[in-house]
Amino acid sequence: MSDEAAVSALIDGIRATEGRLDALICNAGFNIRKPIADLSLAEWSSVLATNLTSTFLLVRAAESLLRTANGAVVAIASTRAHMSEPNTEAYAASKGGLVALTHALAISLGPDVRVNCISPGWILTKGPEPTEEEHAFHPAGRVGEPEDVAALAAFLVGQDSRFITGSEFIIDGGVTRKMIYPD
Repeated sequence: MSDEAAVSALIDGIRATEGRLDALICNAGFNIRKPIADLSLAEWSSVLATNLTSTFLLVRAAESLLRTANGAVVAIASTRAHMSEPNTEAYAASKGGLVALTHALAISLGPDVRVNCISPGWILTKGPEPTEEEHAFHPAGRVGEPEDVAALAAFLVGQDSRFITGSEFIIDGGVTRKMIYPD
């Protein structure tokens, strides 16, 4: 997703086969969790290229199609744009960049194209089932599911959200609003 030629080819293929593009959801991303002293520049660059630059490349390549359709873009950022865990500098920087890129694109592409981002918290996509304690940590009473994010993305690309642009939607079961004190 961070290869300019590959992204251009992808959008050209959509233009040739579909003739239009109503919505673009940018969800490429990964993390390399290492102490900063051990994180190479190549690793840092790889995370930023996949997580942030790919959205820039996709929107740039698809701009004319999106403008023609009065389309919408949804970037998938993360609550890590606002809060961090140790050894996640590249990931946090890339997701914070997506939040800023979202409002910049909304201003540049409006009123033809709406651009928003979703910042999920803990969404169970793999791994063991969370414990009861982990579910209870969330004010909503559970860890998130991919369907939670998908429903919000569907709303943001649909007609019911046509007055929403440049916004970030945090979907984390209330965790970033929860005051946490040490025991």
